[in-house]
Amino acid sequence: MSERIVERDGVRLVVEEAGDGIPIVLLHGLTATRRYVVMGSKALERGGHRVISYDARAHGQSSPAPTPDAYGYDELALDLLAAMDSCGLERAVLAGASMGAHTLLRAALDAPARVAGVVVVTPAFDPDAPPGLARWDALAEGLRSGGIEGFVEAYRVEDEVPEAWRNTVRTVLRQRMAQHADLDALADALQATPRSRPFASLDELGALSVPAVVVASRDDADPGHPLAIGEAYAAAIPGARLITEPEGRSPLAWQGGQLSRVIEELVAETA
Repeated sequence: MSERIVERDGVRLVVEEAGDGIPIVLLHGLTATRRYVVMGSKALERGGHRVISYDARAHGQSSPAPTPDAYGYDELALDLLAAMDSCGLERAVLAGASMGAHTLLRAALDAPARVAGVVVVTPAFDPDAPPGLARWDALAEGLRSGGIEGFVEAYRVEDEVPEAWRNTVRTVLRQRMAQHADLDALADALQATPRSRPFASLDELGALSVPAVVVASRDDADPGHPLAIGEAYAAAIPGARLITEPEGRSPLAWQGGQLSRVIEELVAETA
């Protein structure tokens, strides 16, 4: 495993690379880090793949954006391409969750020649619905005023998550928030990224022409990433397959080993 610093327009991105073979780039969600795409699983590397992951701007050990509003998807997509360039990648399979899913779709639309296939995990952006900015602003304020515990309190797990999953969600929130070097910058991202639109309409996704799979969670465990949104993305992307967990099971997106197998299957299609 190797780690490097990639600089783009004043932002320092921490990029990690491991394994050999067909390249896969992993992109995490808002408030997560590079460790939280396949949840620490090494199945992709062991399966003969070259895996690149990185902390998005203001996340993990990467530095903040130069201004508090520079966390939109245009910038995030350019960061992705810069990370690929740093590894000498002309083309790769992209797999991303939530914010990472939206980022890779923006990049695939802007630079289709760079993308061999996409794994779109728990997308949440609905171009036809209000973005729910009040909740993101409350999370940002909770983080600024109360740190990690302020963020967890503002998340309102008891209102947003069914009882069976609450302890798990609280534990994961605390663990991943502890990985960030600059919580104030992360609060800026919490406000700026949801105000950005990765694309104007789902119709735009019809331009994609690479193998694609959408991994969606059922609403009982992960209401923040509605199953209906995943279904809509799968319908909009030509030839995309929709995958979700069986009723009553933990979301597939939370199970690194199983998600890695989904990514490997998509990689096999590109080969």
